Amino acid sequence: MKTKSVVLLSAGLDSSYNLWRAQRETEVLLVLTFAYGQRAQIREVERSERLALRLGLKHQVVELPWFALFSESALVDHTQDLPQGSEVSLSDMERAHKTAQQVWVPNRNGIFLNIAAGFAEGLGADQVVVGFNREEAQTFPDNSQDFIIAMDHSLSYSTASKVKIQCYSTQMDKTEIATGAKALGLPLADLWPCYLGGEEICRQCESCQRFLRAVGEEI
Repeated sequence: MKTKSVVLLSAGLDSSYNLWRAQRETEVLLVLTFAYGQRAQIREVERSERLALRLGLKHQVVELPWFALFSESALVDHTQDLPQGSEVSLSDMERAHKTAQQVWVPNRNGIFLNIAAGFAEGLGADQVVVGFNREEAQTFPDNSQDFIIAMDHSLSYSTASKVKIQCYSTQMDKTEIATGAKALGLPLADLWPCYLGGEEICRQCESCQRFLRAVGEEI
């Protein structure tokens, strides 16, 4: 019997790659996108709906407006400065840790995965598929394989069906994910890798810079 999945999708490179993999290798019951007041919320929802529609999958947006009550992250608090341009360094780990703190949203992935696990158990899915990578796990611990292992242990108590977390890219860097995405036919032009929500991606924030480096484009 084919594994059944609920997939978390923000329309960035990692989550989109994992959606395409999950669609090939499992039965995807639902695609979830979280709207938690992030700057790129409108674009992420719009692009996620587009990607899910391409695959003929059901897409659900979950509104979490209360993130603003406890987060001073530049992703949620629009009065905070968002690191851009030369403020960002993808090779200087000391600076990368500093800029990561500015966009850190407290317990974001922990909250997302617990909510998604509830959907998964209720729908009869075996796993929640999420998009993490080895590169960003260096500065974001909730992108790591250790985090997935810890979440699996927690969910073995909080879900009767013992929902698992799956990620096809935890041991891959962004360039490897981009290569895999192209091989799968993932429409890169439909993605939204930007922290901001303009008409076009800003090409200056850390997320854009990592994406552009991965796909081999000039910033």
